[in-house]
Amino acid sequence: MSKEKHGLLIALSGPSGSGKGTIVKALLSQREDTVLSVSMTTRQPRPGEVDGVHYHFCTREQFEQTIAEDGFLEYAEYNGNYYGTPEAPIRRLLNEGKNVILEIEVQGAEKVMDHRSDLISVFITIPSVEELERRLRGRGTETDEVIRKRMETARYELTRAFRYDYIVLNDEVELATARINTIIDAESMRYSRMENTVLEVLEHVRTQ
Repeated sequence: MSKEKHGLLIALSGPSGSGKGTIVKALLSQREDTVLSVSMTTRQPRPGEVDGVHYHFCTREQFEQTIAEDGFLEYAEYNGNYYGTPEAPIRRLLNEGKNVILEIEVQGAEKVMDHRSDLISVFITIPSVEELERRLRGRGTETDEVIRKRMETARYELTRAFRYDYIVLNDEVELATARINTIIDAESMRYSRMENTVLEVLEHVRTQ
């Protein structure tokens, strides 16, 4: 009898406007073996947000207790609120054989890279800086100053792409999603993950 399959831990990151969220939604709709990690935060829920679905909402004391217990893959503080990726639920899901996606900013992804040697890191890039600006302006929700800051951040984040295992171009969501599916399928067939299957076959041969 084969041992239960262990899931893959996958970080998807890239500049704001690169389409991470859209790609993640497409992946989750296509793969029953893949789930999205839910972050923990101390900020108040916004209208329509559900605890445990959009975020794990908690008090500042609870968050800092988890920090003290070394319970986060990564965490940061923005505008007076903590945001972090709790490790315990990820460990449980991986042990259940689920692939876990971290939709995460570049700085957070680098922290996880330093923390987990089993992380599969994917950087979502865009066809051009001009296309990124077009996408950001197309949202119609941000001021020129906010867009300028996002573009400045994006240029920096693009210089960090060298740290990732894979670079995926998001020229079309359908194509980008297919590329990531290919990565997941290929990674699941690495010898380190298929070793038990090979050893079981050998053991069966020996007993014949």
